[in-house]
Formats: sequence, structure tokens, C-alpha cells
Amino acid sequence: MGSSKALCSVSLLHLFIVVCLVFQCFATKNHADLTTTLTVNASDASGKPIPETLFGIFFEEINHAGAGGLWAELVSNRGFEAGGPNTPSNIDPWSIIGNESLINVETDRTSCFDRNKVALRLEVSCDSEGDNICPADGVGVYNPGFWGMNIEQGKKYKVVFYVRSTESLNLTVSLTGSNGVGNLASSVITGSALDFSNWTKVEKILVAKATDNNSRLQLTTTTKGVIWLDQVSAMPLDTYKGHGFRTDLVEMLTALKPRFIRFPGGCFVEGEWLRNAFRWKTSIGPWEERPGHFGDVWMYWTDDGLGYYEFLQLAEDLGASPIWVFNNGVSHNDQVDTSAVLPLVQEALDGIEFARGDPTSKWGSLRAAMGHPEPFDLRYVAVGNEDCGKKNYRGNYLKFYSAIKSAYPDIQIISNCDGSSRPLDHPADMYDYHVYTNANDMFSRANTFDHTSRNGPKAFVSEYAVTGKDAGTGSLLAALAEAGFLIGLEKNSDVIQMASYAPLFVNANDRRWNPDAIVFNSFQLYGTPSYWVQLFFSESSGATLLSTSLQAPSSNSLVASAITFQNSVDKKNYIRIKVVNFGTTAVNLKISLDGLEPNSLQLSGSTKTVLTSANVMDENSFSQPKKVVPIQSLLQNVEKDMNVTVPPRSFTSFDLLKQSSNLKMAGSDSSTWSSI
Repeated sequence: MGSSKALCSVSLLHLFIVVCLVFQCFATKNHADLTTTLTVNASDASGKPIPETLFGIFFEEINHAGAGGLWAELVSNRGFEAGGPNTPSNIDPWSIIGNESLINVETDRTSCFDRNKVALRLEVSCDSEGDNICPADGVGVYNPGFWGMNIEQGKKYKVVFYVRSTESLNLTVSLTGSNGVGNLASSVITGSALDFSNWTKVEKILVAKATDNNSRLQLTTTTKGVIWLDQVSAMPLDTYKGHGFRTDLVEMLTALKPRFIRFPGGCFVEGEWLRNAFRWKTSIGPWEERPGHFGDVWMYWTDDGLGYYEFLQLAEDLGASPIWVFNNGVSHNDQVDTSAVLPLVQEALDGIEFARGDPTSKWGSLRAAMGHPEPFDLRYVAVGNEDCGKKNYRGNYLKFYSAIKSAYPDIQIISNCDGSSRPLDHPADMYDYHVYTNANDMFSRANTFDHTSRNGPKAFVSEYAVTGKDAGTGSLLAALAEAGFLIGLEKNSDVIQMASYAPLFVNANDRRWNPDAIVFNSFQLYGTPSYWVQLFFSESSGATLLSTSLQAPSSNSLVASAITFQNSVDKKNYIRIKVVNFGTTAVNLKISLDGLEPNSLQLSGSTKTVLTSANVMDENSFSQPKKVVPIQSLLQNVEKDMNVTVPPRSFTSFDLLKQSSNLKMAGSDSSTWSSI
């Protein structure tokens, strides 16, 4: 009995040892699986040029991105046209100061502007003396702007309006708090009845005495009579380059270094119905004469102060190539037959002449009169938006293509039809590719263009974003999936000419679409994680793509690319290696740089930048605008073979300074990767 028990114990011990060894073997293997090798061919001869235009931006008038956003006009419905051409009409968001016994306000059609005839008539019953005394602060109207006007102490605001009166005029124009209390700035306009018997333009510069982010503009009087107002405007004087754009929002764009800007839509170009589509000819000329229009896709009125000319100017200010998207006779609900589309073809040709024509030409002279005698550098146009497959698109497209190529053979024409998986059945210089999907699908699309034909037109990925529950209002998860997709685009840049995220802007008071790259209100703004991802690619356009090979034994959650570029700020040469870890575990990554000359890398001056957060659904907000932003730190002991750890759910960039640059580093070891 005793010896059998001992033998049994020995056998159990042997079994325990074997089990432990097997477990250790598997554990070692699992650990090894987390070690991935990225080989980069860093020789100068092996690289391939990336298009100069690869990454840019797409602006659509959606979410009050322009009206109440990028365009710095503070007054909403400045011409009283938003209520429609029939009077009396709704004057929203204008409101009346004073009750019915003191003032009666209504619209009529007495404006001096032929294309927008509606004006505002104020019949004032009270006076500064007599039986019906006006309140001390007067009666009149006020405009709250787009969810409050941001008025800042010390800044100057140009107020312009047109006025006429049956009696002598004593009109106060002022900027006040949201409830009319607190005079931030004001000016009094006076004159005889003869002075204002006809429409008269008034301009005043108001200097703010205090700051209020939720202000309003008031026009009030204490004098009996009838006053008409029209085309009331208030603009800060410190717009970007003096061209009318909100400076802080444009600075967010300049940080991206966009090589192109696609405008003005999107569905905004199409309209639910053609009668409400954006038409370039009604958006140019003096702002007072622009009729504005109701965008029936995103359901709000725009005064079209941000018009065709301003978009071209913005492109020039950004150093970006303009890409004009025009309507091809197709909306969401109605279409122009191909047999009747030639007038719209001519309208497109006129638009190109406006942008590029000699200042003595019919439409070029109008551009010159607006202050830009030199032609704009318009080289790309898109015929419609998301219209491929609609009954008249192909026939209409061919009419536009033939006419434009005949008149302007150098212009690149973009088709709405996707040519990524099969050849187009019509001529085009580029084809449009749009993708809105969940995070997993977006990440998997990093390989979408691997098998696209290398012949024929190139792709313009003009709209991409993760949407739905994965995105929230701008999550890290969405951004990481998009980063993986963009790495795939970068690696396939031989067949991809351009790429841009959508939508670009959202006014937090009017979220028509989620998510968006940049969120703002009247005085605040922040970039979503998707915005920050785009900064990782800001040096890619015109850079050199390096060949990479990723050996990951058991993981498909990693994608990577490498480029060489000259930094546009310090003019030094770098190798940038970008890695997305879409998985939930950290990865030990061995980076091996082949083809480098000895001592090609600086021992110091290289950096690592990481975008990640504690929770993959984390978002930025006005209260925490930099909760999820890239963090940059110095990278020590840079060699041709390096072992690094890539955090889970992260986007990492390694910027390796090449030896010829002689960079001198200063400052702290860690910083937020932003100058905003």
C-alpha cells in the first residue's frame, strides 16, 4: 500500500511538471505573438511620390457651417428675405422691442434692391413727448444673430444698414446683452426727413466696451414716424486676412495644411428640389444685392454672403486648390432632361470664366470689380454630387464634359460614378468615392484600393467618416478607424489623387449631422479626434511614400505606413512612420529601417506622437476640448532597428530626424501636438 502511494505521488509530480511546461510554452508563444515587425525600405531610390494634392478639406453648408460659422456675419436674416417673397412675412429671428400700442412692425416690398425686394417697415406710434411717450430705451427691433453674437471688449465691429424715413430720424444702433441690458457699444444716427426720404446707406464702427458671448444687435428710436430698414449687417473687423472669415475657425483649417478645398457641397449643391439648389450667379456681386436662398436639404436659410467668390478667395487664402462642385440639372427629387440641359452647361462655363477669365471678359470683369483682377487658380470641377445612377446623370454629365473640355482642356473633371471596382463607361479625369460606415468596416477598408486598376482615372475620396453609434458626436474609436483607412489611401496614392473628411464644421446649436471635424459656437471651438487624425497626414501631400512590410503573426489590428518629407516649418528632413493599433492589447513593435546610409539618423531630435485615451468612446467637448488630442514626446536612442510599444486603441507617429538636418531641440520632453 505504502510503495503504491509513493509511485502515485511521483507520477502526479511528473504530470504537473509536464502541464507547467506546456502552459509556459503556450504563454511564451502568446507573448511572442504580440511582437510585430515593421520593415521600412528607407532608401531614397525606392520611394514613390505622393500626389501634391492628396489631403485637403471639404466644405459644405450644413450644420450652419458657413452662415453663423465660417462666414463672420453676425446678423441672421439680414435682408428680411428668409420669410419668403410674399409680404407680410415672418421676420425670424428678428424680434420687436415695444408693444402694439407703441410700434407696429411688418415686411413690405419696397426695398431698393431688385433681387431682394423685401424690407422691414416700422411704424412708431410713440414719441419723446406728448400723450404716448416712448420708453427711455426706445422701441424698434433686435437681432440675436446665430444663437447669440460674440462681442469682445476692445474689438471693432462694422455695422451697415439701409434706412429711409417719413420724418426726421433719430435711430440708435447698439450692441447689448441678450436681454437688452448692458450697452456694449452704440451710435446714434440723426438727420432730417429730407436726408432720409430715400434709401440711404449707413455705416458705423462700434468699439465694444465689454465682452458678452451672447449679445444682440438693436435698432431703436424714440421718435414718432415710419422707418424702413433693409440689409442690416454687423461684422467684426478682425476677420481672416480681412476677407470676412472667422479667424479662429480658419486657423483650425490652416493647421491641416490642406492642398485643396471642395465646395460648396454636397447635398447643398443638389437641393431636395432644383429651385432650392445653390446657384453661383445669385451668390456673387455686392452682398446687399444677393437674394439668398433656403437650403431645403439641411433646412435653413442662407443669405449667401459666403458665395462663389468667397469660396475661391478662401481657397487662395489657404493656399489650397479650389474644387468647384456645381449642379448638373439633378436634385434629390427632380431632374432636367438632357435635351434641355445646355443652359445649365453654359452656367457652368460662365462660372469657370468668372474664376479664370481675363478681367476684360464678361464674367471675369465682374470678378475684377469685386476686388480680384487676377484669375483664381481653378483647375478642378465636379459635375454634380452623388448623382450617379440617376436617370439623367450620364447624359447630362457628357454634355458638361464635352463643353468644358472644349473650352478649358486643362480642367480636371470629376465624375460622381465610382470607378474603384470596375471601369467607368464615360470619360473622366477622376471619380468620386464616398464612404460613411461603422468603425470596423472603415478600418477594414484600408485595403479597399489594393486591387483597384492602376489604369484609368484616379479616385477622389471626397467624403469619408465613421458614423452611427461608433462615432457618437466624435469618438476616439471613429478616429482610429479613419486613421487606418487613411493609411490605406496613402499607401495606394498611385491611384488616389485626393481625400477629404466630411462634414468639416458643426455649429453646436444646429447638429444636422454627426460627427464632424470641428465643433463651434459663437465664441468657442474644438477639434474632434477625427480632426486630430488629419493632422498626422498634414505633411503627406507631396511627400515620398516608402515601401513597408508588416509581419504580424496573429493580429490584423495593425496598419502602418512610412513617408519621407521636409517639414514645412523647420525645413528639416524626416522619416515619418505611422501606426494604428485598432486592437485592445498593446503591441511590441520592432521597426527595422533598411537602405539607410550609416549614421543617417540623428541621435536626438526625433519625436513620438500618440493619439489615445482611457476609453475608446471618449470625446472632446467645450468643457474638455483637449481630452483626446495627440501628445508628443522626444524619442530617445533612435537607431535603424528599434523596439517600441504601440498602445492599444491608438494612433502613433514616429518622426525620425535625418542626420543632414542638424536639429537643435529645446523645451520640455512632452507637449500637446497643437498650436491651436
